[in-house]
Amino acid sequence: MPGQTLSPAKTRSPAAQPPKSQPTAPPKPKPGVSAVEMGARQREISVSEFFTKNRHLLGFDNPRKALLTCVKEAVDNALDACEEAGILPEVVVKLEAVANGGPPPPPSQASRFRITVTDNGPGIIRQQIPRIFAKLLYGSKFHRLRMSRGQQGIGISAAGMYGQLTTGKPVQIISRTSARAPAHYFEVQIDTKKNEPLILEKKQIAWEFPRGTQVTMEVEGRYQKGRASVDEYVEQTIIANPHVKLTYATPEGETKEYRRTYDELPPSPREIKPHPYGIELGMLLKMLHDTTSHSLAGFLAGDFSRVSPHLAAEICKAAHLAPRTRPRDVHGQASENLYKAIQSTKIMAPPTNCLSPIGERAILSGLYQQIKGDFYTAVSRPPAVYRGNPFVIEAGLAYGRGPVQAQADQQKKAVPLAEGETDQGDDRAEARFPAARW
Repeated sequence: MPGQTLSPAKTRSPAAQPPKSQPTAPPKPKPGVSAVEMGARQREISVSEFFTKNRHLLGFDNPRKALLTCVKEAVDNALDACEEAGILPEVVVKLEAVANGGPPPPPSQASRFRITVTDNGPGIIRQQIPRIFAKLLYGSKFHRLRMSRGQQGIGISAAGMYGQLTTGKPVQIISRTSARAPAHYFEVQIDTKKNEPLILEKKQIAWEFPRGTQVTMEVEGRYQKGRASVDEYVEQTIIANPHVKLTYATPEGETKEYRRTYDELPPSPREIKPHPYGIELGMLLKMLHDTTSHSLAGFLAGDFSRVSPHLAAEICKAAHLAPRTRPRDVHGQASENLYKAIQSTKIMAPPTNCLSPIGERAILSGLYQQIKGDFYTAVSRPPAVYRGNPFVIEAGLAYGRGPVQAQADQQKKAVPLAEGETDQGDDRAEARFPAARW
């Protein structure tokens, strides 16, 4: 501006300039975990620990499904035990809402239930009770090739483990093998680290039933009627098992009696040997190692179904192996040649007496009792085989509005129709169900 003198620009001295940054050394990497430390962390995981963290794999996805799964496992065990012993089953299922520190809530709002299932089966000997109900993968059906409701020995023990995880309550069991034998009472839980039963209490008690088993467990669940509910499962069980007499006490206090409508047990399934078409190479190698036969031909004829000594010799010839070869000496390329020879040889289908079909008469008997309809039919196909495994397909159908609804429709007053007008309701029903006119 005029009249003002500009001051000379200030110059920075070299000492006033910021010092140049010195290059910093990279940080030292943190010492990693050594192989010795990693090895020390490795430990075995028991099957109980695995399913404790992955219980959804056993059917305990949500409270509603968990309640159904627990009831189903207990009922399946009861039916299998009775049928294997040749006893017409009588099963009592009781479902109660349990209060958690207060008065019992309504069943629709309850989150904890007590399940009690009682049967008239052969009972369980005292030494086996803890392992059956508190040890996973323990059972009598896994190594037998025959039809049954359960196979792996997981179901009822997994249900008890679920109750232990959600409520902390043990499984209570009462079992008696005959009227002369005492009734044994157990309270058990699973040691999830060892997959072994923990016996909290055991004693002899007075029990009103001459034989049978009663299991009680307290679980977290949700009771709701409709599809995939306990009520629907009980009704479907009666349809598929009309030889069962079942009493169901609902959480709402109602007792439903399902009488027996068929007085014959299903045919008892027979245990069979594995069929050559139903095994894989790894299983063949295991069987070769575990067999008690001293020759390859004897192994094929003795450890498989539908393999005669003559057919065993043909398989050995096709595999370029001597019939007297020791089974344990067959490995590597020789085992692959044997497996290919088995698959290329024509072998008769396995026997189907390992199945226990319901039968058309029994299916119709169950439908008559549970479903009120106008038309009933059932079919049981002949047994078939897929990859060496027998199976059978059965189906039942009930159709119609039922006699009660039909009688109500007949009592309705006829509505006069205008000229040229037709009864649309009947036309729609006939178009939707054309078989109704037959």
